[in-house]
Amino acid sequence: MASAVRPWVPKWVIVIAFYNEARFIAPTIACALAQDRDDIMLVCVDNGSTDASAGIVADAIKDHPRAMLVSETAQGHTFALRKGTALAHDMGAQNIAYWDADTFYPPHYISRADALLGDDPRIVGVQAFDIYGEYAVPKNVIIRHRMAITASLLTGQGHTGTFGQCFRLAPLLAAGGPKNDDWPFVLYDHELIHRMLKQGQLTHAADHVCWPAPRRTVKGHVRWNLTERLLYALTPYAVKDWFFYGFLGPRLRSRGMFEAGLRVRDWE
Repeated sequence: MASAVRPWVPKWVIVIAFYNEARFIAPTIACALAQDRDDIMLVCVDNGSTDASAGIVADAIKDHPRAMLVSETAQGHTFALRKGTALAHDMGAQNIAYWDADTFYPPHYISRADALLGDDPRIVGVQAFDIYGEYAVPKNVIIRHRMAITASLLTGQGHTGTFGQCFRLAPLLAAGGPKNDDWPFVLYDHELIHRMLKQGQLTHAADHVCWPAPRRTVKGHVRWNLTERLLYALTPYAVKDWFFYGFLGPRLRSRGMFEAGLRVRDWE
């Protein structure tokens, strides 16, 4: 009697959630398909795009059996991330990487994240730093190492956006996943890191980087102000719950800084 063929189980799932990214997404998909390992599944989640994004993705992955395109109609990036995370869980993946659709990732990105996670279960996630321009120019060497030092000193907070976050899947699910229904605001990347730090430690390295699109440097209207950023850095982790849910959340609500506002791109 022939034995049953076991289904392939990815160790890593890359989730790219996108909305109207026709200008940027093709190179990012190419980065995912060019990773230097064969234990990755790519999950692209269309969050209701009205441009050509979904067609571009479909064409890019049509000959790749370890890539899929799905949709999530609930408006908001974290809804789409939640959809991709659920699929990663259903596949039996160990780890997940959240990528943004306008970001360049080197071919060894997942391999470097895998090495940084290692075998220590106390390490539950990896943060990659964002740089702009050539990797080895003096300016970026300084930036990369400065960010690594800062992350080593300020271990109770996030140091990258969703674009640079990789997690072990089990503690991510234990933390409630990428979407927190009690946090409908911008800065959900930092709120997620806050919840993940309740599960274990995060790690990083000065050579673990990615390149977001330069447009990120001009979207100040969806960011927190200087006072809020300083308080975030100065608040001990033991009272970070108060910072997010007692202090920052009400302030963002009063300013109308909800996640859905990120879909209005008047900063492009």
